[in-house]
Amino acid sequence: MALKHFELLLFVFVVKVLIFGFPVLVHCTTDANDVQALQAMYTSLNSSSQLTNWKSNGGDPCGESWKGITCEGSAVVSVQISGLGLDGTMGYMLSNLMSLRTLDLSDNNIHDPLPYQLPVNLTSLNLAKNNLSGNLPYSISTMVSLSYLNLSRNSLSQSIGDVFHNLSLLSTMDISFNNFTGDIPSSFSSLSNLSTLNVQNNQLTGSLDVLTSLPLTTLNVANNNLSGWIPRELSSVPNFIYNGNSFDNGPAPPPPPYTSPPPGKSHRNRTHPGSGAPSTPSSGGQPSESDKGMSVGAIIGVALGSVVLVLIALLALVFCIKKHRGKEIGPLASRGSRPPNTYDIDAEMQEPRVKNMAAVTDLKPPPAEKLVVERILGNSGSIKRMKSPITATSYSVASLQTVTSSFSQEFIIGEGSLGRVYRGEFPNGKIMAVKKIDNAALSFTGGR
Repeated sequence: MALKHFELLLFVFVVKVLIFGFPVLVHCTTDANDVQALQAMYTSLNSSSQLTNWKSNGGDPCGESWKGITCEGSAVVSVQISGLGLDGTMGYMLSNLMSLRTLDLSDNNIHDPLPYQLPVNLTSLNLAKNNLSGNLPYSISTMVSLSYLNLSRNSLSQSIGDVFHNLSLLSTMDISFNNFTGDIPSSFSSLSNLSTLNVQNNQLTGSLDVLTSLPLTTLNVANNNLSGWIPRELSSVPNFIYNGNSFDNGPAPPPPPYTSPPPGKSHRNRTHPGSGAPSTPSSGGQPSESDKGMSVGAIIGVALGSVVLVLIALLALVFCIKKHRGKEIGPLASRGSRPPNTYDIDAEMQEPRVKNMAAVTDLKPPPAEKLVVERILGNSGSIKRMKSPITATSYSVASLQTVTSSFSQEFIIGEGSLGRVYRGEFPNGKIMAVKKIDNAALSFTGGR
């Protein structure tokens, strides 16, 4: 009996371990890339008191319930830390958060430009009510799953950037109360699911034509520098606010009610504006004045066509005669017996030929640098090896600013963790890629 009692107690103990200890056994630590990105963000924000359980070294965001962090398994899928008075920057390793879908850092005091690389799989990005500056990073164009974007009430500037071609799932965009300039980019026409667009209180220029095909229900473009006619298609938008611009007196006017018929059609069937019946031919069955005019026009056309044909035939005849004469003069010229006039014509033709050759000579590239020749002795005799000199050209910052329009967004061709790459076209036609290193990113990586 005592043995059976012991076996029963052992069985109960094993069951308890399996029930209560199983979560500990299957618990997964957070993905290392996610941990590294959150540690970098924590260090950059400089607000340790608000972010409870966060650590700059080590730690397990999913297992230790870091404030505002939501996980699925070992992956961080949401970071929501809005309204905490956070200061500093966002860090430069956000692209490591490959599973992140929601990023909300709104209503804080975060400053400096937006990071070049943002989490690529975001569906919602809210950075409103901060002190962010600069312009939109090109990496937004790769966020094809994005449906909500709010960057309002910051200090973003320059042109908006033509980075929206691939964001067909975006339904809400708010970039109001910034300092954006320039026209509304053409890639806005690709936002086929956009229902809410707020761009008020910027310095945008141009027209609203690019928005006419969008399924908008809310559109606010107030207090900009927009101009032109308001497209009629936008009059059906339920919530449309456009005051504080330079539009031309409301919606665009309709097309004129009457358009003249194309040329060549009979004037007898034309209905004049304001009349209810077509015009009738003159009495007595006589042709009208318009019929007479058409007959005279047809006669003139036939006559002109005949004259043109005769001229073409004459020109062809003259060409054949000249060609025949050239064949006869050719042999005479080769024997030195050329007619007097032929010498004058050839001399005149040779002059431009000589000038053209001189121009070609001037355009020849300068002679290449001399090659360095080394003689290497081997078992089979001497071998010549030719090495071209290695040279590097240095460029001043001023010249790089000139060829990239002061590192303008229109010249961006790519981005990396340390900075953006610009296209530079030099006066001699050479095209080069120029990478501008971001000092903040360089200092964060320890100068590596």
